[in-house]
Amino acid sequence: MIRRALHALLDKHGDWNVCGEAENGQEGVDKALALCPDLVLLDLSMPVMNGFQAARELHRLRPNVIILMFTTFSNAHIEREALALGVRAVKSKSEGMDSLYRSIEDLFQAA
Repeated sequence: MIRRALHALLDKHGDWNVCGEAENGQEGVDKALALCPDLVLLDLSMPVMNGFQAARELHRLRPNVIILMFTTFSNAHIEREALALGVRAVKSKSEGMDSLYRSIEDLFQAA
């Protein structure tokens, strides 16, 4: 339900198109490889393959894809580990959608 709501909110942004969504980390990696998105939004807590594992695999297979971790579990340790695995930014869900939008825009501008 949260994934679908996030999809709908991101799709409302005029410059972005959501090309896929996944139920777990492994499916996310598989879809990212098949769909070749510019950005992958991961949660840390996912079934089958968690966000760290998915980020590591995505970064290994598609090193140029922008990976953003949007998670409930955000602290300095998690952020350091995520960045070391190829994640470009970590955003806390508690910061809200405006903060997520700004982070995505900033990542695209920096790319």
